[in-house]
Amino acid sequence: MKKNILLSVFFVATSFVFAQSNLQPLATVKVGKSETITLGQLKARVDVYQRQSGITNFNLDQKKEVLDAMIDERLVVQKAIKSGISVTDSELDQYFVAMLSNMAGKEVTEKEFGEIIQTELSKTFDQYMKEQIGMTVSEYKNFLKNQLIAQRYIMSLKQKEIESASVTDAEVRDAYEINKSAFVQSDTMKMFFVVVPKQGDASGAKVLCTSLYNDYKAKKVTTDGLEKQMQSSNKFQAVSMYVGKNASAAALLRIDYSTLLEMFKRSKGFISEVFETETDYQFYTILDKYDAKMLGLSDPVSPGQAVTVYEYVKGNLIEEKRTIIFQTALSELTKELRVPANFKMEKSGAALDKLLTW
Repeated sequence: MKKNILLSVFFVATSFVFAQSNLQPLATVKVGKSETITLGQLKARVDVYQRQSGITNFNLDQKKEVLDAMIDERLVVQKAIKSGISVTDSELDQYFVAMLSNMAGKEVTEKEFGEIIQTELSKTFDQYMKEQIGMTVSEYKNFLKNQLIAQRYIMSLKQKEIESASVTDAEVRDAYEINKSAFVQSDTMKMFFVVVPKQGDASGAKVLCTSLYNDYKAKKVTTDGLEKQMQSSNKFQAVSMYVGKNASAAALLRIDYSTLLEMFKRSKGFISEVFETETDYQFYTILDKYDAKMLGLSDPVSPGQAVTVYEYVKGNLIEEKRTIIFQTALSELTKELRVPANFKMEKSGAALDKLLTW
């Protein structure tokens, strides 16, 4: 009994010391209000970056780089807030939901995304976020809010310069020539799929898919007509897509590569028979075919798109210039703010190194 009590006391004492250690102040930022960066906060941020980079353990220099980045972040955010820059909760939620919708591949609410995670992965939204990026939903939202505030402030300082960034025709053509080998279009087909999920009624799904197939093959309905029918029905999907002759396309269609190659042997206008998968009945037709080729500047980036290779290269070059302007402005601002009046290192030298050897 006495041994158990001693163990309990030791455990409580150890936990207390560990908690106290995490509360150790490493730096204080005071552009506006006074904010302390603690060892625990640094550990949490290092964990996030380790997950993102795939590195198991950061070395001492890498941990110091993360600490410097956290100091710079607080300096800029405090300066931005002091200058009147803000992000409302509504704006933050809109941005966050847009990110979730992009991840889901469709428009979803935060609640709906959480339900998808629970259904497909049997995890809470917080568990999923913690595993993926090392933050809970609320922690990530706070991090995101600071990032948006900082971005808005830099944009307010350099907005005219960023918006007026441009490139010459010669720059576009030179960039294309350097990266010409990347602009290759593989053999591609424009396909139209009709998919009827079984949803617990396999025989009903087969009947409906066969009926849609017969109507299409008999030219009683067009692909446009099938898409319009789909909009007023939740019983089937009708969608067109461009499919390349590559492994990623096979994975997207959930077929093996040899099956995809057989599909490419079919001619334009081919209509498949109705076939069954584990979850649905479906058929497809080949609307068009495009041969593999090296893309020129006037070619569309991919079949069916209006954006040409020239416009794509030009857009990327402009974004690169805007990023350079933004990063340069951020670097200049942090250098300007890193003065004793704005921040103080609470630990340095050997004392800091000792704390960073976890």
